[in-house]
Amino acid sequence: MPLQNRVSPFGELFASPARGTMFGNRGGKFHRDDKTLGSKRFASRQWICCVLQFKNRQRDVWGRYYTELFFLDEVTALAAGHRPCFECRREDAVAFAKAFAKGQGLSSPLRAPEMDLILHAERLEGHAKRLHRRAIDQLPDGTFITFAPSVVSSDAFVIHRNELLRWTPEGYDQSIPRPRGVIVDVLTPSSIVAALAEGYRPGWRPGATLVSATHDATTRR
Repeated sequence: MPLQNRVSPFGELFASPARGTMFGNRGGKFHRDDKTLGSKRFASRQWICCVLQFKNRQRDVWGRYYTELFFLDEVTALAAGHRPCFECRREDAVAFAKAFAKGQGLSSPLRAPEMDLILHAERLEGHAKRLHRRAIDQLPDGTFITFAPSVVSSDAFVIHRNELLRWTPEGYDQSIPRPRGVIVDVLTPSSIVAALAEGYRPGWRPGATLVSATHDATTRR
């Protein structure tokens, strides 16, 4: 059975046989010894997003040290409140830190713990996902939104130019025209939205712009 280690744009952890294109963690181990979850969903404020392969390291997934997590792509990870890792994604992390600082009106990049402090306040409202109400016209590409956050089965959509792509664990399976002049609930934390607006370019699932969950099985990793 798959572990409950896939992450949705809502930040929820779920089990799925679909494979992600990015890896990450939430600051350490929070799963139980039998590889199930209790009530905890993070170990610290350090929520990061990593590459799947780095220096030939081999991990015992949900072993002694980390609760390893997997994402469809980076825009999904950002929506859940994760940032690029400074070890395995140094170039991306530096670019993110610069854009993050610009979005905060700062002239110099913040250190990782300083960004984590800001991000953690934007991720959660109690134990629930913190949403941010914004006008859709003000949102940059790569921002995730939802239209009905009170519904358990709410769909998440990511902005891609003049379209909204609907997220599924396997990929983006539907495209609708991007509406204008409406207020939406934003899943991506505000400081990350600001970083996207300042030019940070996240990674998308291969083939995302084709809006197909099944068009090419070879793009899934």
